[in-house]
Amino acid sequence: MMKNLIDKLYDERTLPREEMRTLLENYTPEDREYLFALARRRQLQYYGNKVFTRGLIEISNYCKNDCIYCGIRRSNRNVQRYHLNKEDILECCKAGYEWGFRTFVMQGGEDGKYTDDYMCDIISAIKSQYPDCAVTLSLGERSRESYQRMFDAGADRYLLRHETATESHYSRLHPEDQLLSTRIKCLYDLKDIGYQVGTGFMVGSPYQTTDNLLNDLEFIQKLQPEMIGIGPFISHKDTPFKDCANGTVGMTLFLMGILRLMNPKALIPATTALGTIQDGGRELGVLAGANVVMPNLSPVDVRKKYMLYDNKLCTGDEAAESCAVLKARMERIGYQVVSERGDHVDK
Repeated sequence: MMKNLIDKLYDERTLPREEMRTLLENYTPEDREYLFALARRRQLQYYGNKVFTRGLIEISNYCKNDCIYCGIRRSNRNVQRYHLNKEDILECCKAGYEWGFRTFVMQGGEDGKYTDDYMCDIISAIKSQYPDCAVTLSLGERSRESYQRMFDAGADRYLLRHETATESHYSRLHPEDQLLSTRIKCLYDLKDIGYQVGTGFMVGSPYQTTDNLLNDLEFIQKLQPEMIGIGPFISHKDTPFKDCANGTVGMTLFLMGILRLMNPKALIPATTALGTIQDGGRELGVLAGANVVMPNLSPVDVRKKYMLYDNKLCTGDEAAESCAVLKARMERIGYQVVSERGDHVDK
């Protein structure tokens, strides 16, 4: 029965809601492997066996928001806060370029230090020095005018995970001043401006139900983002969710396979959270349909300060300086880490 549904999803790139519910709630280990085989077929159809790297630069762990699940939430007084300045960021790009990275991802909390003028100056400098590289931003909710200015300065992509597409669930993960409607408006503004847009959600977050996951899949199908990032919820000791159970690798991988069949051309990362919760998690992600990895390019002395969840990987094989190890690990499963921008196939 599940094989029939997986075949239907492969052929039609969607399933009626109740059939998707049946698949999520009743799949077997054999169904998982069958799904992953079809996900790899789609992955190879559009991107070959390439795995694209993104050099992750975590520019700040200051944040004005107080998301209940997040380790750098405003009210966490145990965080050692930092900002990277323009020179720090350009130094990261210099090292990353020499290691073969052709996309730089600037990620941070919603930090008022990074005004439009400041960000545009940094973006312009990166594009001037590295014109063959893509600049991706992940800086949270900003005004449409802000997004437009940064796009005009040379930014190519923007990552903004919606985390959950169910309003009632969103309100249980965020304080009342943060609204799902605002997050969704930002995503549509970004698409309208012309960014390659990424969104995604946590798997196994507190209070999450199958209906929530179905809403997430339907929202992504409607938005049609170029990038889709999902990862297991992992608790942080300094948040109200510190005692909540983590999400599972199994469900995360299964959903990644589903998303590859629903969005065969998408760029899907094997996230740090996967590698954190299980050794070899990134390889499992690629074998489930992912085709992007994001090693950490941040200065070594700040990496442990950007802890969105407990035990986040930021050194060892997760570090950008371990590119040779990453390449070897991917080659062992039949994939090639490439030094390319790795744009969406239609862009």
